[in-house]
Amino acid sequence: MTLDIPQTRPAHLPQILEPAATRDPGTDPTATDSTTIVLSYEQVEELGRELDALRARVVADLGESDREYLYSIIRAQRGFEVAGRALMYLGFFPPAWIAAVGALSVSKILDNMEIGHNVMHGQYDWMREDTYNSREFEWDTVCPADQWRHSHNYLHHTFTNILGQDRDIGYGILRMARDQKWNPYYLGNLGYATALMLLFEWGVMLHDLETENIIAGKRKWSDVKGLLKGMWRKARRQVVKDYVVFPALTGPLFIPTLVGNATANLVRNVWTYSIIFCGHFPSGAQTFTPEECAEETRGQWYLRQMLGSANITGSPLFHVMSGNLSHQIEHHLFPDLPASRYPAIAGEVREICERHGLPYNTGSLTKQLTSTWKKIAKLSLPNFMTRDDDDLVVIVERTKPAATA
Repeated sequence: MTLDIPQTRPAHLPQILEPAATRDPGTDPTATDSTTIVLSYEQVEELGRELDALRARVVADLGESDREYLYSIIRAQRGFEVAGRALMYLGFFPPAWIAAVGALSVSKILDNMEIGHNVMHGQYDWMREDTYNSREFEWDTVCPADQWRHSHNYLHHTFTNILGQDRDIGYGILRMARDQKWNPYYLGNLGYATALMLLFEWGVMLHDLETENIIAGKRKWSDVKGLLKGMWRKARRQVVKDYVVFPALTGPLFIPTLVGNATANLVRNVWTYSIIFCGHFPSGAQTFTPEECAEETRGQWYLRQMLGSANITGSPLFHVMSGNLSHQIEHHLFPDLPASRYPAIAGEVREICERHGLPYNTGSLTKQLTSTWKKIAKLSLPNFMTRDDDDLVVIVERTKPAATA
């Protein structure tokens, strides 16, 4: 991400950038082609100032409408859960069982994505309510909230898409970047991804253990005793609730209720995985090296978030059901702003990107999901067997030029 990039550097790695339209290929030695963008140090800092100003305007406008939005989602989530639990008592009637599973699935998706994820990001801490405070909230999934806040809020959002630092790149089991060293294990990439999708809440729970580092001897089991105790307590509570207590309450319908609860969890897992992977790994979403991101300025941090994220187009209902993570670019830029604000600012973020000559990666769920699974399949193979499809190079001047006399 510096202008003096060594010639031996792999060409496909993202580097940072100035809109090609402002450069004359005949006179500018840095000009290459339409797929290369070069940004000066000051251009990147101006980008940062514009995004800081946008964030400040939203923060100044937070108030009752945001509070009411959160409460309306909570009421809807609780309503779907009550309806789902009640319909399970009619589980002997197939349409009622299907409706129960559907209601519980919606309830769990809303709880995890539009409520839990967003509350635990501190998006509603300004309300000063203990129940919806990021440090107090606990969600309906097997992963303890405090562990998720470390692996997600801190590690992922601080070191977004930095190889070796952001463990969300592949979740410790997948190869999701060409610069991850290939070995035969990754031939199973598609299988591992499918298993992660079906068991996503369990994958998220185990994330903070860094199991691959324990296997490699880089971390000891004694280092994770506290984490394991927290996981056991939370997972036991969830399993007892979904697979013992609620099925038992329906008496002779124990088995249909148990299967219904498991199906609702499965639906939630598949949906959550799909939204998250579409926001991080479709074609065009870039990864970075630690060297490229050393001593980042605020503007350079913003730029990394833009280049490493992707949005998903859809209806207002689709955005709600995705926890507004369909606006992953806006979320990575402003993770502590209420996610319900992302649709309103997305147009301005896109305009800022276009004005600076930067990509704004967006597409339908089908497009982004297809692209993501193609990448998972391609990266199961050694680099020499596949073609790099990154069609954009971004070059940035990372340090402020010395003043000239």
